[in-house]
Amino acid sequence: MSYTSRKMKVIGLIGGMSWASTLEYYRLINELVAAKLGGLHSARLLLYSLDFDEVERAQSQARWDDATALMSQAGTALKQAGANFLVICSNTGHEGADAVAEKAGLPLLHIGDVTGNVITEHGLHRVGLLGTRFVMQEQFYRGRLQERFGIEVLVPEEEERAIVNRIIYDELCQGKIKDSSRRACIKIIAGLIERGAEGIVLGCTELPLLIRPSDVNVPLFNTTRLHAEAAVKLALTE
Repeated sequence: MSYTSRKMKVIGLIGGMSWASTLEYYRLINELVAAKLGGLHSARLLLYSLDFDEVERAQSQARWDDATALMSQAGTALKQAGANFLVICSNTGHEGADAVAEKAGLPLLHIGDVTGNVITEHGLHRVGLLGTRFVMQEQFYRGRLQERFGIEVLVPEEEERAIVNRIIYDELCQGKIKDSSRRACIKIIAGLIERGAEGIVLGCTELPLLIRPSDVNVPLFNTTRLHAEAAVKLALTE
């Protein structure tokens, strides 16, 4: 495929939440661009990597305005550097996504909208959701799927949510992959399927590092990959 790189939009990645998933975004986006354009093509992107410890402290203390301010600063810097649109490399980070887009003055590709569109394309109406405790408990993510796409969202029980949250922060965000944690998550997913989940949303960009499509017998929605695919599609749309 012949392509002039000047036509490619510049993707502004807000990363560092955590570095493990940010690495996946960078890899996937560049692999997808290379696959679509061939040759030596790679993505035109800018990365602003936040200190995740600072972001996590703000989130865990419910200082959402502070977390949003950090991401807004990143978004503004990315616009000044030449980004055409923003991608937040985190499901939890989308709590303040609309405010980040407004502050930066750039379009933002929302991971919830990307995921909701794909679930709808599969013809599903009820899904199970795994993610951080914020994603599973708060409405900024679940509510968006329900209100914008009419998708019923099931979440694990409180004790199971604590297990998933611990695995994400204590292991996956630090690059640790454990078979015992994979088995624990698969058991939790099985419970959601028994409750009627027609598909499972991995609503944390680190979870695809642990859970594979072969681990479950219903559609598995890898939000990291879906988000990366949508970013590349937007970047290559004239």
